[in-house]
Formats: sequence, structure tokens, C-alpha cells
Amino acid sequence: MENQDSQPTTATSFLQSHTARLIMVGVLTLILLLPLQLVNNLIRERELRQADVMNEITDKWGKEVYFYGPILKVPYTIFSESEIVNQMTKQVSKTRTAQTAYAYFFPEVLNNTSKVETKLLKRNNYEAVVFTTKMNFNGNYTVPDFSAKNIPEENIQWDKATILIQTENLKSIKEEIKIKLGGTTLTLEPVYNSEENPDAEGLETAFVNLNDHKDLKNLTFEFTFQYDGSSRISMVPIGKTTTSKMTSNWASPSFNGNFLPNDKSKHISAAGFEANWKILHINRPFSQSSFGSLPNLQKYAFGVDFVIPIDEYQKNERASKYGFLVIGLTFLIFFLIQSVSKIKIHIFQYSMIGLALIMFYTLLISITEHSSFRLAYIISALSVVVLISLYSVSILKNRKFPMLIAISLAALYGFIYVIIQLENYALLVGSIGLFAILAAVMFVSRKIDWTKN
Repeated sequence: MENQDSQPTTATSFLQSHTARLIMVGVLTLILLLPLQLVNNLIRERELRQADVMNEITDKWGKEVYFYGPILKVPYTIFSESEIVNQMTKQVSKTRTAQTAYAYFFPEVLNNTSKVETKLLKRNNYEAVVFTTKMNFNGNYTVPDFSAKNIPEENIQWDKATILIQTENLKSIKEEIKIKLGGTTLTLEPVYNSEENPDAEGLETAFVNLNDHKDLKNLTFEFTFQYDGSSRISMVPIGKTTTSKMTSNWASPSFNGNFLPNDKSKHISAAGFEANWKILHINRPFSQSSFGSLPNLQKYAFGVDFVIPIDEYQKNERASKYGFLVIGLTFLIFFLIQSVSKIKIHIFQYSMIGLALIMFYTLLISITEHSSFRLAYIISALSVVVLISLYSVSILKNRKFPMLIAISLAALYGFIYVIIQLENYALLVGSIGLFAILAAVMFVSRKIDWTKN
């Protein structure tokens, strides 16, 4: 009889112990990761929807701008010989076939000045960065050198030279493009699916007779592009010396590509930025001419990204990543209060508190879509803190502990908001904060007797 009575007593005693309660709270925390994951999926779904809307906006306004040129394109004749053997007479006859090939020469000097005006286009709850840019180019060519390929002078078709520009986003060019080459003005016309680069769009002039330009040592050019675009401007530094100056009202530029602007002449402020590049031919791994085909040099481009640094959905996603931390620390506070005060908190009450914490993230994303992230965060955090504090009054039967819980939750949400706003120091601040939280928990729990119920 004694053994029969002791077994239920032992089981009941274990279920009421600190260890059993801690295990149940831990299991509940893991279970609550499921609805938290659903919230993360919702954020990603809304973010993908934003990307679709942004693509639709930018496709109508104009996509990213890519520029590669101007290139002097000179045709030349090459001859090939073939032998034909007469099977009856065994006589060998030779035939000579002429073919036209092309040589491409890059500028000796290429100067660019670009002014970029950006603005935000909105549709419903979504927004995208678009811009209008005016790009001025000037420079000069030197005498095309065919000696490297041993091409005779008489084989060069000087009278059929053209100026070629490889680019993308032709539909967003807003003005007719005329290039002044020496004393001649030429109009650039679109050419598609060129043999040099089938995927590229481009512009090319009509034939220009280089024999009319006596001073090929200083064949100057000058022209202007005006684009509507979005996201990025990039160009290939094909000049033997390439300089570029870009000014814009965009305050958060991201410089990309193979070459960064000069730090001493780069200025970024709330009113916009100014950046300058100077790139020499020894800085990039390609020569000033190409024979036979035009190389694809897009990977050597430099430029600027015009993007929103951290958009609202990215902030929501970063906030949701701290969901496990918020739930775990909140449960830990209630557990410590329960252990110190001997107040019993049912697992159902823990569940309600956990669901209230998850509701913070659904409130955050829904309010963010109709206001700023800061306002949405304040409203969501305040709502959850008030809800849990009022609920804890009925659970804990006093006002002292609910006040402690309200202060702790407010401090926790404030701490997470600071981390979300930081970029370079997020890890450092987060690590220091977690260390302080751990120290506080260790200090509070140091006198709890875990061997007792």
C-alpha cells in the first residue's frame, strides 16, 4: 500500500517541480516557432509582391542604364585561298575569296559628366526608385593601328567606318542622339542582335569617310544621352584615360563594379552625392583595340546603384528574426516571477502570452504597409506591452510584477528596434545587449532553490 501511494505522489511532485515547468515552457516556446514561421512566410510573400510591382513600375519607366562606347568601327578586307583538285586531270586550281572583317578601336580619352535626378514612384503600398539622367560625353581617338595584324593599307575600308555604342534600355532614351565627330554631325540609329553581341542592343551611325578627317591623331567626338531609368547606372571605361563625374540628389548611393570613385573627391550628404572616377588603361585587363569581334566587357563596368538601403519589408524580416528571443526572454521573466513568488501560472496562460507576442509581427507588417516602419513598430509594441501587462495583472494578482513585465518588454522591444536600425554595429550592440540580459538573469536567479517546488 505504501508503494502504491508513493508512486502517484512522486509523479505529482515532479509535475509541480521547477524542472517540469521549465520543460513545459521550453516545449511551448518551440511549438510557437510554427506560427512565427508562418509570419515569416507572410513577410516574404509581401516582399515578393513588392518586387513584382517594382519590376512593373520600372519596366514602364525604364530599366537600368548600361553604356559601352563610343567605339570606332573600321572594316577591312581579308583574303583566303583555297585549292580545288580536278579528279580527272589532277590539275590544281586556286581560288581567292574576299571577306569583310571589322576592327574596333576605343577612344584615347573618354570624359563623362552625368547629372541624375531621382524620385520615388508609388503604387498602393509599394514604391520604387526611378531617375532621369543627362549624360554628356566627349573625347578623342588616335590613329587606328592595323600593324599588329599585318593588314595592308589598301585593304582598309576607311570610307566605311562607323561609330558604335552598345547599351541597354533603348526605349527609355528621350532625345535623338547626334554625335559630333570632328566637323561632322552623325545620327545614331538602333541596331539589334549584332554579330558582336547577339544579346545586346546598340546604336550605330551611317558610314563616315575617315579620309575626310586629315588629323586622325586628334579625331574628337562629343554627344549627349538622356535616359529614364531605374536601379543602376553603369558604364565601361574604354578610354585609354577615362574620367567620369556623377552628381545626384540621391542620398544613399551604392557604388558598384570594378572601380570605386576617388575617396578624396566623393561627397555624400542628405542632399545627394557627387562622385568622380579616373581610370587608366593599365587598370583594366583589355587593350584599346579588338579585331574580328567586339568583346563583352560588362563585367569591367563601374557605376552606382540607386536603391532603398533597407526597405520596410527587410526591416520586418529582421524584426521577425528576433521573435524566438522575445518569446524566450518573456517566458523566462514569467518563469522567474513564478519561481520567486510561488504564484502558479498555467501552461494555457503561457500560450496566450506567446500568441500575443506573435501578434506583434502581424500588426507590424500590416501597419507598416499603410505608414512608416517607425510608427508601426511603436503602435505594435505598445499594443502588445499593454495587452500582456493587463493580462498579467489577473494572473499575478498584484501590480508590482506586471509593472516589471511592462518595463522589461518595453526595454526589449526598444533594444531590438535599435539593432534593426543599425547596419555596421548591429552585431556588436546585439552581443553586448544579450550579454547584459544574461548577466541580469543570472543575478536574479542566483538565490532560487531549484530543488524545491
